[in-house]
Amino acid sequence: MKSLHERMTPTKIIVLGYFAIILIGGGILSLPVSSQTREFTPFLDALFTATSATCVTGLIVFDTATYWSLFGQVVLLVLIQIGGLGFITMAMALFTLSKRRIGLKSRFVMQESIAAPQMGGIIRLARFAFLITLIVEVIGAVLLSSRFIPLFGVAKGIWYGVFHAISAFCNAGFDLMGVYSGPFTSLTAFAGDPVVNLTVMFLIVFGGLGFFVWENLWLHRRDKRHFSLQTKIVLLATVTLIFVPAALLLAFQDGTMAEGMSRPEQGMAALFQSVTTRTAGYNTVDLGELSSNSQLLMAVLMLAGGSPGSTAGGIKTTTVVVLILCLRAVFQREEELECFGRRIDKSVLKDAVTITTIYLFFTLAGTMALCQFDGVPMMSALFETISAIATVGLTLGITPDLSGISQIILIFLMFFGRVGCMTLLYAIVEKPSYNISRLPQEKIAIG
Repeated sequence: MKSLHERMTPTKIIVLGYFAIILIGGGILSLPVSSQTREFTPFLDALFTATSATCVTGLIVFDTATYWSLFGQVVLLVLIQIGGLGFITMAMALFTLSKRRIGLKSRFVMQESIAAPQMGGIIRLARFAFLITLIVEVIGAVLLSSRFIPLFGVAKGIWYGVFHAISAFCNAGFDLMGVYSGPFTSLTAFAGDPVVNLTVMFLIVFGGLGFFVWENLWLHRRDKRHFSLQTKIVLLATVTLIFVPAALLLAFQDGTMAEGMSRPEQGMAALFQSVTTRTAGYNTVDLGELSSNSQLLMAVLMLAGGSPGSTAGGIKTTTVVVLILCLRAVFQREEELECFGRRIDKSVLKDAVTITTIYLFFTLAGTMALCQFDGVPMMSALFETISAIATVGLTLGITPDLSGISQIILIFLMFFGRVGCMTLLYAIVEKPSYNISRLPQEKIAIG
């Protein structure tokens, strides 16, 4: 085993690690002890749920609160925490807390797993991520428990607070409200509750910023001029992708997100839906009742996702910004990509184009497959496919009725979205040896 580990590349370790965790989780969830009826759960359904939890997606074939037992819910929460923080990050943090020596290859695997820009300081980053995760999740659990305890009692209220705090911070979208407001209702019963809404939104946004951004903000909190370019881009993109889409959602809905809401509640609902599309998976209004424009806008936001090295999925905010910078450079006939007084390496643009192209290809393929095998409407299939590949978890209600082949397709898309496009690509294709000789260059016409 040691010899095998030494021969494996870091990307293969990450891919196989997630694969093993999903299989183990699926096996446990299929056991009678995991369901409330104490019956075996079909392995494909259990595997789908384990994949959704580990890949922090939130798509479900069974309502979490009414189908899974307390043991099953704990298993789901463990998978969510491992998937959100990253099993490599958790392992490295536990190793460092136990004072065990971390080898060079383990540090490189850690760097790959959280998309850190450099290996230097990677262990410090792991400790910081582990600590800040614990602090933020505890704060979120306390705030949510203050609202849930009056409704469910002390024990269940605390458990609900902890579960939803971890699920929201990890951008997972799993909820336990099926026993309160009905199966598959998410947080619709709390659409007008400012404590629940603001707490969940904070957890989602904070989890979606990324480990590197957290550390950079903390280290340079007294001098914002020293923020890294990635931190500046992530903050600008995050703010823009929260408030602009919220205003658009209100416009598309003619100011009415749902019946019976006051104006402040309408605004809060629009803001919540804008935040949750950043791969969180919660919703406070019935998404099926939204207009087609609103659903399409949310699909685009889901594909954009969160930031690199975070608990969120999607093509990532930095990828979107790099593509926009490329458009600006073309319009202004500039050779270099520039942002905040810095030049961006051209290899970053190549990666951004590659990632976006592959995501779009799998999105279109998945959409057509769901339409073909289950005959669902195209918008529902597109929404479901993007929700899976971007590890979001929002749905227009078709997940429980999908066929086995469609579930397998979504399992692959969720796994692909969580492991990462480039990680999976490098795990399959060995890194080529570079030839120093260069071929003759020739231009071709584009457009």
